[in-house]
Amino acid sequence: MNRKSFIKSIGLAAVSMSAGNVMSFPVPDPPQNVLPRWKGFNLLDFFMPDPVVNNNVSTEEHFKWMRDWGFDFIRIPIAYPSYLDINRTKNISPDDVYRINNKMVDKIDGLVMLAHKYNMHVSLNLHRAPGYCINAGFHEPFNLWKDQAAQDAFYFHWNMWAKRYKNISAQKISFDLVNEPAMREDMNDQHSNSGPVPGDVYRKIAKNAAEAIRRENPDALVIADGNRVGTVPIPEIADLNIGQSCRGYYPGAISHYKAPWANKDVEHLPEPKWPGQVGDKYLSKSMLDTFYEPWKDIMQKGVGVHCGECGCWNKTPHAVFIAWFTDVLDILRSLGIGFAVWNFIGDFGVLDSQRSDVDYTNWYGHKLDKKFLDLMRRQ
Repeated sequence: MNRKSFIKSIGLAAVSMSAGNVMSFPVPDPPQNVLPRWKGFNLLDFFMPDPVVNNNVSTEEHFKWMRDWGFDFIRIPIAYPSYLDINRTKNISPDDVYRINNKMVDKIDGLVMLAHKYNMHVSLNLHRAPGYCINAGFHEPFNLWKDQAAQDAFYFHWNMWAKRYKNISAQKISFDLVNEPAMREDMNDQHSNSGPVPGDVYRKIAKNAAEAIRRENPDALVIADGNRVGTVPIPEIADLNIGQSCRGYYPGAISHYKAPWANKDVEHLPEPKWPGQVGDKYLSKSMLDTFYEPWKDIMQKGVGVHCGECGCWNKTPHAVFIAWFTDVLDILRSLGIGFAVWNFIGDFGVLDSQRSDVDYTNWYGHKLDKKFLDLMRRQ
């Protein structure tokens, strides 16, 4: 099935589902989403720049659980240095960026194939791309948004991945270009300013990266994360046949309460409530409606949208988290947008989240947040 047929079939399915919903519920038709409403998780097996420090290992058992619970999507956020053959005792150089470690690439490929065995769509994402990452803690040799050398390396990496999966259908794999683009004033400062990438710059890089991918497979499905750390659509690329990825972290006062990488002063934050007054703002579902309105608008222009990351760190009271996330998922569902929680096992996950206020269920030696899982399964 080529990409045009894929989009057509997905669109017909969405129209059919919308018609069914209209018959059952007196609500307005949502905009038609040309991307499927995939639901699943981010898997962090290759999230760290140094693979030696990775503590996230996904097993076949994990895929069985996800499938049996009704999920059909995984996103693999990758730090590109994790699959390089480099000297990790010194800063990476521009030449090092091209030193591919094929054994590590094979490991990533193994995770992709395991997901496909359980009929899951895989979103392959460069969470750390040559010259850019929203996370601090690694010295980049150049800047993706400003340096041609970084951009050339970026296209090289995406062409490599596209070549590896050139015979895999867009129904089974997509290429998510770079995680949460922003203009960082200091790449080593976790709390530095994160304004939007200039639209013309984002367009140039996304267009060239998509072309590098589609040289190998013209029907490849390419996704671009929203601008300004994934929070706003990119109208400048709406004509490029590229899907877009939003986020489910708004407002941060709920999703990232006391998260040290998101707050400079974690000890003096107002207690989260949903709905309720938090600091100088009243937080409620109406603010979520406003937040997602631009995403609805860009879908009406024919751009497919998926929520590549969402969820809540484990310091937010569980009842507040569930109330807020119920509203987030309700809005995404009403728009026909799928989602992927960050992560499956860990602080944001349904397993072993280390929350202090959850009555966990034992699940094969893991601690299962069943209320959270049931919420996702209902959407």
